[in-house]
Amino acid sequence: MALVPCQVLRVAILLSYFSILCNYKAIDMPAHQTYGGSWKFLTFINLVIQAVFFGICVLTDLSSLLTKGNDSQEQERQLRKLISLRDWMMAVLAFPVGVFVVTMFWSIYIYDRELVYPKLLDNFIPPWLNHGMHTTVLPFILIEMRTTHHEYPSRTSGLLAVCAFSVGYILWVCWIYHVTGVWVYPLLDYLGSGARIIFFTTVTAIINSFYLLGEILNSCIWDTQKCMQEGKEKPKLE
Repeated sequence: MALVPCQVLRVAILLSYFSILCNYKAIDMPAHQTYGGSWKFLTFINLVIQAVFFGICVLTDLSSLLTKGNDSQEQERQLRKLISLRDWMMAVLAFPVGVFVVTMFWSIYIYDRELVYPKLLDNFIPPWLNHGMHTTVLPFILIEMRTTHHEYPSRTSGLLAVCAFSVGYILWVCWIYHVTGVWVYPLLDYLGSGARIIFFTTVTAIINSFYLLGEILNSCIWDTQKCMQEGKEKPKLE
């Protein structure tokens, strides 16, 4: 039996994301006042994705509790739709984008933090908030994967959805540069046109690989548990 029910964990995680988003939006940073505001940063978009996802998880838990013991087919149908939306968001957005943000941020930060998180930002963003945006996302999403089985879509449709998100964000970054003449991330200033194309292609491939990683992890965790349960239920031969 779990020490903390998964429903309680989801509520706690959702509240933590609300706190992070509120504190982040309250920061008076010059970058928030320029074209695109906070929405030009993948970190902020990811925080919104995670908050919406865990909000749907909590709503699913509440709906499941309310429909328990209820014979209404309409309520059951609505609950299944909610579960399908939750699973789709986990597969296509929450896991691949969340893992991408954490791994890419800290990989570049360790190499040269000025390329992704200049020291100037330390004057605006406290360390706890930085970790809330770039670190805790990973354990939170792994906890959700470990506590709940998520039905993944077909691999083709899942990868197409991930590609659509990636290309959409890349086009958004390029549009911001077209309008302002400034790249959202300092790293892009050091790359030529050809190198940027390679970089964007590589980024898209990495996010797609994280989608596949999520699919494999989800399958491994829940197939293993299913096998263990079947082993316990199997009668012993005398």
